[in-house]
Amino acid sequence: MVQISFLWKSPSVNPINQKARSIPFLNPITDVYGRVFFFAWFGFMIAFWSWYAFPPLLADVIAGYLHMKPFQVANSNIIALTATLIVRLIADPCCDRFGPRITFAGCLLAGAIPTFLAGAVFNASGLYALRFFIGILGGSFVPCQVWTTGFFDKNVVGTANALTGGLGNLGGGITYFVMPAVYDSLVHDGMSKSKAWRVSFIVPGVLIVFVALCLLFLCPDTPTGKWEDRFAAAESNLRRHCVQGIVDVPGQISNSPASSVKGSESDEEEKHGWADNEAQTADQAMLDTARGEVIQKPSFSEVMKVIFSPQTIVTAACYFCTFGAELAINSILGNYYEKNFPKLGLQQQGNWAAMFGLLNGITRPLGGYVSDLAYRYTHSVWAKKAVLHGYGILTGVFLIVIGVLDSKSQATMFGLMAGMAFFLEGGNGANFGLVPHVHPYANGVVSGFTGASGNFGGIIFAIIFRYNEKNYGKVLWIIGVMTIAINLAVGWIRPIPKGQIGGR
Repeated sequence: MVQISFLWKSPSVNPINQKARSIPFLNPITDVYGRVFFFAWFGFMIAFWSWYAFPPLLADVIAGYLHMKPFQVANSNIIALTATLIVRLIADPCCDRFGPRITFAGCLLAGAIPTFLAGAVFNASGLYALRFFIGILGGSFVPCQVWTTGFFDKNVVGTANALTGGLGNLGGGITYFVMPAVYDSLVHDGMSKSKAWRVSFIVPGVLIVFVALCLLFLCPDTPTGKWEDRFAAAESNLRRHCVQGIVDVPGQISNSPASSVKGSESDEEEKHGWADNEAQTADQAMLDTARGEVIQKPSFSEVMKVIFSPQTIVTAACYFCTFGAELAINSILGNYYEKNFPKLGLQQQGNWAAMFGLLNGITRPLGGYVSDLAYRYTHSVWAKKAVLHGYGILTGVFLIVIGVLDSKSQATMFGLMAGMAFFLEGGNGANFGLVPHVHPYANGVVSGFTGASGNFGGIIFAIIFRYNEKNYGKVLWIIGVMTIAINLAVGWIRPIPKGQIGGR
């Protein structure tokens, strides 16, 4: 049974991999797991804020000063997603080779440079280039998820990933509140409007650098220490916790018969009401599982094999629909509300558009929690897959209803948008509840390709929005049909490869 004290007390850890069995959400100071968890979600939130800092001001303020036409505004939204797709593909092998913490900090510092340079833009071409490089910040999602996966065990990893991703995605909503507020405060203090929007970007830039430095100086690579020492640490833990006779030579596991585990971890599982498959297996199976989950240095052929496996295609296809739709809708939502509700002012449009992003703080973690709950009660990864597709199909239904109705009633529109956000954003959480089970030895590759597919979806859907101009309802039901069709097309695929060691 989950206890409220888990939110601040130091968690029990899996003795084999040293991963936490609960999430000390409220203890980022004294507990290393709580500190890593905090900087994972907070770092991604600041990155997401800066990544989407332009849309709240772009159409109504910046476009006027840069003499941009509507199609150029749409182009800039597409370009902002293109760089993120590329960076997410690069970040996945970097996470496996250099570690997610260093990769995370690198993304933040690289993205901080164009953020500070926002004030140097004076035409549409300059904005295209700037938003392309600011898109580096969107790539920080991959190391955020890989880092979290490395610190939290399978019984809570879905919830942990969903929380870091969901709280991070709050940046997409916070920016609609903060950027107009910073801009308005500067104008109120006497700064010209043409200068105020440029200066406002200094705020996220400073925060990005601060968080990156905290990652580098306050947080570890893994629960066992440095990234380059993870293999030695894993071997040490295996020898320490296996029964005599299992390990016969360094780095090798013998075929000796194994007895059932009845040690401290099993006692801890029973005490806290956890029921994880790993804790109920024999010693040999536990050791094989632990070895199979140590992240390896990726070769090109292995990366290609992992990327094109049917199981990775499932998580990528589902994220293409859910996160792709979220990115595209985030970019046009304020304009959609302006079209259907012209009496709303800039601030009110921004406030209601922000709600879509802010719901991530609840909906995405809930999706991950439901995924973990299904796994905990069934001991089957198939349950996580069923949750994922269930969320996806219901997302499609809501998108079709919103698009067909194209309601001019605020209550109807905002209610349907909240319902759609519940399943769309929850589907993002459920997706990264499944990802750690798929090829766990190449978690960075799976996470990166899945995350990049979400950006690819965002680009495709943004292009559809661009060529349908203000016919937003039509595009929403098209996305809904695509979402249902894709989920049904990949629903039959096994959640993990047959015979895979680890991740079960």
